[in-house]
Amino acid sequence: MKVVLIRHAAAVPRGTPGVLDNERPLTSSGKVKFRAAARGLARIMPSPNVLLTSPRARAQETAEIAAQAFKNIEPGIERALAEESVDDILSALKSHPLDSTVALVGHEPTLGAVLARMLGSAQAERLAFKKGGVAVVDLPEGPATPGRLIWFLDPHVLRTLANRPGIASGLRRDP
Repeated sequence: MKVVLIRHAAAVPRGTPGVLDNERPLTSSGKVKFRAAARGLARIMPSPNVLLTSPRARAQETAEIAAQAFKNIEPGIERALAEESVDDILSALKSHPLDSTVALVGHEPTLGAVLARMLGSAQAERLAFKKGGVAVVDLPEGPATPGRLIWFLDPHVLRTLANRPGIASGLRRDP
């Protein structure tokens, strides 16, 4: 199993008057920047079999942008991605086949903790995602045992890949 971990793009700040935390949308800039990052992501990896997102508005908007970049995929809601439980997120992955690629759109600090657990590390704080950042992990035996990090990219790198013709031509392969 390959797991693609995607942190939501930049959203309106927490505490914005009249906007509940779960309903915080992406900023205009966040949308523009993540559209470019998603194009870069789609250039270097094939479309995942499944794209799951937290039910929070900012994650859902990010997942929709990723789905447009990958084409032919619809995001589904995975409530565990909003609940901050690493165990629940890993448990949700167990329902997917070992030969699948599952993309998860979620939030920090939970995504960093999920990545750390997938790699057998206790240092989640060292694996923090920037907004719009992406990591790919190979879990050949599924989410119950540690796997290996394939790559962990800053959103700036993904945007660069999207905007430079030919730069990703040799990078695209099965993650």
